[in-house]
Amino acid sequence: MLAAILICGTSFVSCRQSDADKESQTAAVSPTEDNSQFVTLTDVVPDAILEIRYFGTYNFVGARIDGYEEPTALLTQQAAQALKAVSDDVRSQGYRLKIYDAYRPQKGVDHFVRWATDLSATEMKPYFYPDLDKSVLFEQEYIYERSGHTRGSTVDLTLFDMNTEKELDMGGTFDWFGPESHPDFCGNPETGQFTGDNSKSPAGRSITAEQFEHRMILRRAMLAHGFNPLDTEWWHFTLKDEPFPNTYFTFPVKQIVR
Repeated sequence: MLAAILICGTSFVSCRQSDADKESQTAAVSPTEDNSQFVTLTDVVPDAILEIRYFGTYNFVGARIDGYEEPTALLTQQAAQALKAVSDDVRSQGYRLKIYDAYRPQKGVDHFVRWATDLSATEMKPYFYPDLDKSVLFEQEYIYERSGHTRGSTVDLTLFDMNTEKELDMGGTFDWFGPESHPDFCGNPETGQFTGDNSKSPAGRSITAEQFEHRMILRRAMLAHGFNPLDTEWWHFTLKDEPFPNTYFTFPVKQIVR
């Protein structure tokens, strides 16, 4: 069972991209330091729990990521307001949102790229990519030179159960590089049906019906309030009508004070 092998209750870097993300790489790219259309997420969603993995060292790189100057989460105003609606929805079900990453500066993405080219840096392999040789991370599209997070309307998150006072068990860890992170692993995310089909797992890992349903609770709430999912990461969502589809921001992650 995947839950017995991965670090459950923690939860892949959202470096993989949707088709829209890939198309944007050929569009006009506008880098800018302007953060005037961004907000500190907890100013809009004050009950969100933050565990900003790239500010610390428990991530697939094993070091603080460039551009993360404070352990906070930033989003465009539009994405933050949509996430507030998600928060209100899941609170009525007994959950709170827990945020792993939101806006990511381009220098953070550049850090990922440098790390991926250093094939000797494998300290965190047992925790995040034990089934992969690091040399395939670009080939298999785990690392890109651009990320949707840098446009400011993408968020990586999970659910916190207010009854148990623990993260909801999603059956896998955030930033796990492998098919076990796909929303369709062991089930059909379109119908919400658990199938138990773990044939895509290279090591025969699996998740339970309950863990699959937990992923679906998050997915249903995000989709209901204007976010699009990613087909390779159960925790990754982008605002459907993101305001800056071709702008890659460069300002650091730290509290926005106006």
